Amino acid sequence: MPVDPAPEQDIAPDPAPQDPELLRRLLRAKDRMDAASHEEWPVRRLARVSRVSEAHFARSFKQAFGVPPHRYLLTRRIERAMALLRDTGLSVTDIAFQTGWSSLGTFGRQFRDVAGASPGKIRARAKATPHALDVVPACVLIAAHRPNLTIAVLEKRRRARAGIKIRTRKKERRR
Repeated sequence: MPVDPAPEQDIAPDPAPQDPELLRRLLRAKDRMDAASHEEWPVRRLARVSRVSEAHFARSFKQAFGVPPHRYLLTRRIERAMALLRDTGLSVTDIAFQTGWSSLGTFGRQFRDVAGASPGKIRARAKATPHALDVVPACVLIAAHRPNLTIAVLEKRRRARAGIKIRTRKKERRR
């Protein structure tokens, strides 16, 4: 009786490198989102900026940057809101509307899901901890305060309801 060879692992091959022209177009859309993260950026609009179809844009964006366009935009909005909470005296409502949310409730829920605390608590924490941020480059501050959005917010909520612990990047690195 012949012996079966070892079963092959079901590993997806590395995606093919993307066309440099497509990457430039994707970066153009990403730059537009960065410059005006307070605006609505549906995939249709982003695809128009990149001059590709909606489906191709969504696939290519995720392949190039590791997150879908909506999650990228959500990350930028939360980063901006955290900076405004930390650096200004604007009300939470003003910050919500300035960062692109049309509903204060949605802003609060999304912010809490991503940042792990309410906007008020984040502001109180920032004021309670004295630090000399003037000597730290802005790019380092942004990277340090970037929300961890490796999984969708709705997936985080579903797992929390089911009692499933969510592993963060820091915990995964320690193992």
